[in-house]
Amino acid sequence: MLSHRPASWVAVVPVKPLRSAKTRLRGAVPAAVHPDLVLAMARDTVAAVLACRSVARVVVVCDDPAVRAELTRLGATCVPDTPAAGLNAALAFGARGADGPVVALTADLPALRATDLESALAAAERAGRRAFVPDQEGSGTVLLATPPGVPLAPHFGPGSAAAHLRSGATRLDGTWPSLRRDVDTAADLDAATSLGVGAHTGQVICTVA
Repeated sequence: MLSHRPASWVAVVPVKPLRSAKTRLRGAVPAAVHPDLVLAMARDTVAAVLACRSVARVVVVCDDPAVRAELTRLGATCVPDTPAAGLNAALAFGARGADGPVVALTADLPALRATDLESALAAAERAGRRAFVPDQEGSGTVLLATPPGVPLAPHFGPGSAAAHLRSGATRLDGTWPSLRRDVDTAADLDAATSLGVGAHTGQVICTVA
């Protein structure tokens, strides 16, 4: 049972425009439904982050008006991708000016449970330095956390787990199945569905089943 701690983390979640997002996931659902699936996964991810008791604020970095409207409605603060220079620049921009610890999360965690995130953030706090959580396969990164005043310095992309380790970040290897299950492919979506996806993703999947 996790003890209650005051909310302090600022979570930064970047989301690509729907039409260009998650290209490796294309074919998992009919093409016309693909943008709906991407948005649904982002909505479920952000909803779970907002439900985490350790998170004080969620900043979404995105230029897509549909994404910004939906995630603002959930309670996130949405800002445009001003750097327009890729994922890592968007994350650094979203983290700029945060007055507490910062956690960067991917937007493709439709099975995320707030309790798994809370436990991972507690582990990051104990680490006392930049720390990351690898994805289920171990080569990617689903979470990068940093204490107050320490630059986020994200290295997301292919081989990001090794890149974050080389950058000096501590690897956190807790179980946290719902956190570590990102979705890049149809097989990943099946695995997330087996864990239990959020309501928005579940609704999209049901419409094409």
